[in-house]
Amino acid sequence: MSGEVSLNLRDLLNLLKKRSKFILAVTVGATVVSGILTFSLIKPTYEAKTTIVIGKAAETNDKSQYNYNDIMMFQKLVKTYSEIGKSRVVAENASMNLGDVSPEQIQKVLKVTPQVDTQIVELKVVSNSPEKAYLMMNAVSNSFIQESKRIYPSGNIQVMDGAKIPERPVKPNKALNLVAAFVIGLMASIGLSFALEYMDSTIKSEEDINKYLELPVVGIVPKNAEI
Repeated sequence: MSGEVSLNLRDLLNLLKKRSKFILAVTVGATVVSGILTFSLIKPTYEAKTTIVIGKAAETNDKSQYNYNDIMMFQKLVKTYSEIGKSRVVAENASMNLGDVSPEQIQKVLKVTPQVDTQIVELKVVSNSPEKAYLMMNAVSNSFIQESKRIYPSGNIQVMDGAKIPERPVKPNKALNLVAAFVIGLMASIGLSFALEYMDSTIKSEEDINKYLELPVVGIVPKNAEI
C-alpha cells in the first residue's frame, strides 16, 4: 500500500458522509456541555459604570469660557484623577459607606479608565448581583469625587452619566459561547475523522484495491457467502 494518501473532493464528501454520526455526536456534545456550563454553572457578571467630567471650578465674577490651555491642562490631569480613583483611600471610604464590602474587594472589581484626549474618566465595577454592582458604583463615585475635591479644590468634578442597575449580565455571553462550542466541536470532529481515516489501513472496497494497491480485481466474494 502506498505511504501517501491523497483525497479529492469526492473522497472528502464520502469521508464526511461515512463519519457523519461521529461528527454530529461530537458537535452536539460540545454544544450541550457548553450550554450546561453557560446556563447552570457559570455565575453571571453584572457591570455598573459612571462617567465623570473633570473641569475647572466656575468663578462668580469670571464669565469667560474655557480657553485652550485650560482644556489641555485638564486633559493631562485626567490621568492623575484616574489614579486617585484607583487609590486605597477611595476604596476605604466607599467600603465604609457600603459596610459589607472590603477595600480590597472594591479595588479588585473596580476599573478606572481615562478617555484619551478628553476630560472624562470612566469608572466601572462588576459583581454577581446587579443591585450590588449599582450600590458599589455609587459608593465609589461619591468617594472619588470627595477625594478629588480634597486634593484639587480648584477642580470641578461632575457626573455626566450616573450608575444604573444593570439589566443584563456582561458575562457570560451565552449566544457566543454556544456558537463557539458548536464551531469548535464541528472542527474537532472533522479533524478527528481525518485522523481516524488516515490511521485506518484496512481495505474495505473494490475502489480501495484499485486506489491503494493498483491491482486489478479478479473477483468479489459476497459478504454472506456460504463456503
